[in-house]
Amino acid sequence: MRTNIEIDDSLMQKAMDISGLKTKKEVVERAMIKFVANRSRKDLRDLRGKIQFADDYDYKAMREGRS
Repeated sequence: MRTNIEIDDSLMQKAMDISGLKTKKEVVERAMIKFVANRSRKDLRDLRGKIQFADDYDYKAMREGRS
């Protein structure tokens, strides 16, 4: 989709410098991908009380062998 938007020049330059991306289009697309991914994730607070673990679940045993 082609669109024209006004973006603060200094903000765009900072985003390009930080990301290493070479074009404004790349920066905007990357930002939109990140935004959608963040907003699409389920908030863990919404899951409170909705997950039931197996009676024999042992998180400490699962951590063994990890460095």
